[in-house]
Amino acid sequence: MADAPSPSLPGESDAYRAARLELLEAERELRREVARVAALRRALPPGGAIATDYVFEERDRDTGKTVETCLSDLFTLPDKSLVIYSFMYAEGANPCPMCTSFLDSFNGVARHVRRQLNVAVSARGSIEQVTGWADQRGWDQLRMLSSAKSTYQADYLGESTEGHQFPMVNVFRQRDGAIEHFWSTEIFYAENEPGQHPRHIDMIFPLWNLFDMTPEGRPSDWFPQLAYQDELDTESTKQRPNA
Repeated sequence: MADAPSPSLPGESDAYRAARLELLEAERELRREVARVAALRRALPPGGAIATDYVFEERDRDTGKTVETCLSDLFTLPDKSLVIYSFMYAEGANPCPMCTSFLDSFNGVARHVRRQLNVAVSARGSIEQVTGWADQRGWDQLRMLSSAKSTYQADYLGESTEGHQFPMVNVFRQRDGAIEHFWSTEIFYAENEPGQHPRHIDMIFPLWNLFDMTPEGRPSDWFPQLAYQDELDTESTKQRPNA
């Protein structure tokens, strides 16, 4: 592919093709850099072992009852890593629109990912609150957990000492009978570039990557919402009784 003839598209100018080829080389370099960073991540030395087998609550899929689940129970694929997303949804608060947008898309990916990885979503809210929102959004492929009865969120950077919630991805693995932390999206805590918002899960958040492919780029004054006015108007029309 590297030596393939340069493509061309209908109606393009020589100036467009020259600029596009320059961009293409930058895109290839970015692809190489992504692979290099991924290799550095895989080469990390062993992380710290978990201090306690954290207890979560979840809804049993068969009975619908609330059950307690330990972090060790989340390794349904024993030889595979465990990925936990910390969802910003505390007791009595509203769900985070940005997290919700991400999980809307992640739900579709999860049905494929869980063939190769253990995946779960943890939130500080009660299990009734968390699963109720999941049902409303149609998240039928995500393993939804409440961490209300443990210190998991606080210990793994998903909650401040004041109780503020943060979105985090943490990866754990089992080695030699112990569960170790492997990696987390600590770039969330790093200083942002000028004009940027935290981009800690860019690689797995298709919304923003799609914007990056357009001449408009990422909108600077728009963020995902829990519902949009046209959707609310449509729903209101559906529910309106016939005259």
